[in-house]
Amino acid sequence: MRPAGATGGGGAGWRGGNGPTRRAGTRLAVATNEPLRAMTDRGPQQIGAAVLATALPVGRWTRLSAGDGRKGPRVYDRAHIRLARWPTPGWEHWLRARRSLADPTDLAYDVVFAPAGTTLATLVRVAGTRWAVEEGFQSAKGEVGLDQYAVRRWDGWYRHSTLALLAQASLTVVRAHAAGEHKGGVSPCSPPT
Repeated sequence: MRPAGATGGGGAGWRGGNGPTRRAGTRLAVATNEPLRAMTDRGPQQIGAAVLATALPVGRWTRLSAGDGRKGPRVYDRAHIRLARWPTPGWEHWLRARRSLADPTDLAYDVVFAPAGTTLATLVRVAGTRWAVEEGFQSAKGEVGLDQYAVRRWDGWYRHSTLALLAQASLTVVRAHAAGEHKGGVSPCSPPT
C-alpha cells in the first residue's frame, strides 16, 4: 500500500511528477577523485576534482568568509571552475573548491548548480547559511527532543518532528519576547502601536 501522493500523479505534498516545477540551486559535496566533466584545450574531459583545483592559477583563488561559526569567522581561500554539463538555459554547473589558510593541502570540493552569472561570493554566502539551519537543528535536539523518537513509520516521525520544531519556534519567540522586556526595549512580539 502506498501513501497518498506517491503515485507521481501530483497528490497532496507531491513536488514532482506532472506538477509545476521550480528551479532551485543545489550544492553537493564531492570527493577529491570525483570524475567531473570540464572543458580542456582538447575539449570536454573527465577530470578529478583535486586535479581541476590544483591546476588553477594562483590569481583564481579568492579569500572569502562564509560567515561566523562557533570558532569565529569561517575564512578560506576559494575558487570555482565551470563544469561542462548538459546545458540548462539560464543555469550553470560549477566545481567550488575551498582551501584551508592554515594548511593549503587541506581542500574540500562541492558541485554547485546555480543561476548563470552567480558570483563566487554569492555561492559562498549561500552555502554559509547552511550553518544557521544546522545550529537550529542542534538546538532543537537538545531543547525539545527532536532526536528523541522511536517510531517505525513515516507518519509518526513526521508528527514528532513537526511538533518538536513547532515547540522550538515557540521557545525562540518567547526568548526574543523576554529579551526585549528585560532590556527595556520593544518586544518583537508586541502589537504595533
